[in-house]
Amino acid sequence: MLKALITDIDGTLTSPDRRIHTGAIETIRSLVDQGVIVVLASGNTSCFMESLSKMIGTQGSFIGENGGVYRTGYAGPLRITGNQTVCLRALEAVQAHYRMQGKELELFSPTYRFSDLAFARTVPVEEVRTILRDHPVQVIDTGFAIHLQTPGINKGTTLALLAETLGLHPADFLAIGDSVNDIQMIEAAGIGIAVANGHPDTRAAADYITEKTYGNGFVEGVKKYSSYFRAR
Repeated sequence: MLKALITDIDGTLTSPDRRIHTGAIETIRSLVDQGVIVVLASGNTSCFMESLSKMIGTQGSFIGENGGVYRTGYAGPLRITGNQTVCLRALEAVQAHYRMQGKELELFSPTYRFSDLAFARTVPVEEVRTILRDHPVQVIDTGFAIHLQTPGINKGTTLALLAETLGLHPADFLAIGDSVNDIQMIEAAGIGIAVANGHPDTRAAADYITEKTYGNGFVEGVKKYSSYFRAR
């Protein structure tokens, strides 16, 4: 039996234009009303995750910065799993490289990040990986941004930490996502779902691939396994 749901946001709870899918919100609220724990997991900042959790209506637990931060409930402390210092050094190397070409990176909310760093996909991700080949960082392309993160940290590793804090196991979770940064989360969960618009590698890691895309696929996936949930 499942006790909790963990879901990606962009590309999973949204439509192609990144508007949040109202049917997905209704589905999440229905689970919450049944006593099922719902966790949001994203590359976004903790302040964004808290606001979205409140607006959607979850119990407040989330994973942000691609596993770099997490929190259990609205009253829980923000826990940081990554080392932003190494990411800052890597970012400086990338910025120096592109400034020599007259380019400036568009950084995403650096003041509100505590573990990773993110910038716009205006430069080739493989070129960034080449620039940073001697730096102890991983370069993550979510399809929405390029992130620099401590090696070994991802949504799956942090799911294990968050689950323990909640008194659960990763196997108690249904996980849904679309991007390569969702693969470890999908593999760690008891059941993993990829929406139809997901990356081929993400779909390959999933136990079930929805027929529908984006938020419609999320709703489809939850409905398929709705009988597996047991409220705590």
